[in-house]
Amino acid sequence: MSISAYAVTVPVFARMLKNMVTVLEKAEAYASERKFDVNVLMGARLAPDMLPLSFQVQNATDRAKFALSRLAGTEAPSWPDEEKTIAELKERLLKAAAYVESFTEAQLAGSEDKTLTIKFRGQEISAQALDYLLANAMPNFYFHVTTAYAILRHNGVPVGKPDFIGN
Repeated sequence: MSISAYAVTVPVFARMLKNMVTVLEKAEAYASERKFDVNVLMGARLAPDMLPLSFQVQNATDRAKFALSRLAGTEAPSWPDEEKTIAELKERLLKAAAYVESFTEAQLAGSEDKTLTIKFRGQEISAQALDYLLANAMPNFYFHVTTAYAILRHNGVPVGKPDFIGN
């Protein structure tokens, strides 16, 4: 059985990005109930030396768009990391989900066997696309989505595994 790059990326990235919108909506409801500005969560983090919620969401969207663009051999759109509110993070997540869903099976067909050249910390690295996808892109994507979820949960937002995984 061969693994389709489309099957392990597009539906997975889109579902998780949309799940994050739902989690952020729960954060908004939680803040409203407790009468605090939900946007204070933008700078929330789990440890003093980690990057905040805003970065985690921005980076999750970047991991998805860059992975698919690399697989398809297209230029990824440039989105400045300027979100200052939870509402703006939700917009970015929805924009990323729409971008992810714009890729077709035909665009990604056969990309698993391509050799990709990726700039990493100033160096060019070559990797088989499937290796890059499974050992780098997907774990990084899940790391940032999970960290964003954990930051919100740590701050009291009533979310659970079903919110993370979705339907």
